[in-house]
Amino acid sequence: MDLAQELGLSRSAVSSIVSELMAVGLVQELGTRSGSRSGRRATMLTLNVRAAALLAVDLGASHARVDLLDLRCRTLATRTVPHDILSGPAATYGLLARLCGLVLAEAGVAAGEVALVGVGVPGPVDYATGRVVQPPNMPGWDGENVGEALREALGYGVLVDNDANLGALAEARFGAHRGASDLIYVKAATGIGAGILLGGRLHRGVRGGAGEIGHISINERGPVGRSGNPGSLESYAAAQVLLALAAELREGRPSALPAVPTLADLTRLSSSDAVARDVWQAAGHHVGVAISTVLNLFNPSAVVIGGRLALAGEVFLEAVRDTALARTLRINAGGVRLSLTTLGENVGVLGAGAMLLGHLLTPAGLPHLYAVSARRAAQPQCAGAGAPAPVLAASVALGSAPAPAARSTGPPSAGALAGPAPPTAPPSPS
Repeated sequence: MDLAQELGLSRSAVSSIVSELMAVGLVQELGTRSGSRSGRRATMLTLNVRAAALLAVDLGASHARVDLLDLRCRTLATRTVPHDILSGPAATYGLLARLCGLVLAEAGVAAGEVALVGVGVPGPVDYATGRVVQPPNMPGWDGENVGEALREALGYGVLVDNDANLGALAEARFGAHRGASDLIYVKAATGIGAGILLGGRLHRGVRGGAGEIGHISINERGPVGRSGNPGSLESYAAAQVLLALAAELREGRPSALPAVPTLADLTRLSSSDAVARDVWQAAGHHVGVAISTVLNLFNPSAVVIGGRLALAGEVFLEAVRDTALARTLRINAGGVRLSLTTLGENVGVLGAGAMLLGHLLTPAGLPHLYAVSARRAAQPQCAGAGAPAPVLAASVALGSAPAPAARSTGPPSAGALAGPAPPTAPPSPS
């Protein structure tokens, strides 16, 4: 693209901006080509994706994952370990600090090169503060300020959000429906939640509790789930409920399922075992009932299902689709695409990365990104380090550019970002 034409700015203004970006190492030159109109040589530019690094944390009910990402959200190093969220905040923070130290060491990235940390948690989050609020599947975490605690444990600024919200960001930016402005992501696992993207913006509600689809009552006289509400979706379709249903349906029937099946058993046999198939069809029906409510409320172009229940595949998806579309008004059902995620286990860290970029590439976040990139650019680099990767390429015919304007290099201070600029030493892996 031609930056001057795209932005509607004069070439001298664009040259000044580009010079500033190059001075702090955020943009690199790729070469020149003939200008399309003026005849002057145009300089090809690319974002330096190694100008800063991001730490993405995916915290689940039974696992913890930390990825070190570049500015294109490509993984530079990753660590995933089993972890019971019921072990509590202190044990979790200690584990995450060790994992962050390990990925930094593996990638050879200095602590000062990390811009921010993004965290997804399996419960409601007050996005303005980073505090977990009454999480049904996280006993012992109510009122815990994850953002502030991790800032103290890691020494970096931290953004925290619900894992389903981050799933919606990941799908819109990296998934099969990338670019969709109205999209719903449903994470179905130990708990069931939804991330809602409306008009290209994540809808969190007043405090961050929007999308708690697992606590919608699909039968007001039904069983009581973890939230205490009768007939909630989670009381019919959460992972632990499906295991109990499988054991019940297995009685007196031939089945390849073990006497005490696991969720992995159910997903592995979803299309080949009659009992497993019945479980997934029942689960899909219940999820479909809830999704029909979402379709009638928001009229999205796409609904994407992720989480461990999505591993059941087409048997589960077909049941969801059949029920949801049958219960949805034609104006809201027409054209909507219901699908399983194509991002697999990466959806959590990709969503965390998308959240961080969404903050850094704003007037509030750019000064901090400038500071981190400038600090890295000032350090001696090993041969081959920081080579440009074409995230985006642009061109501008450069004349004599004026000196770049002074910019604030302090860390951002607004929104849910907790913490100062990164420290000069990496977190201890011990």
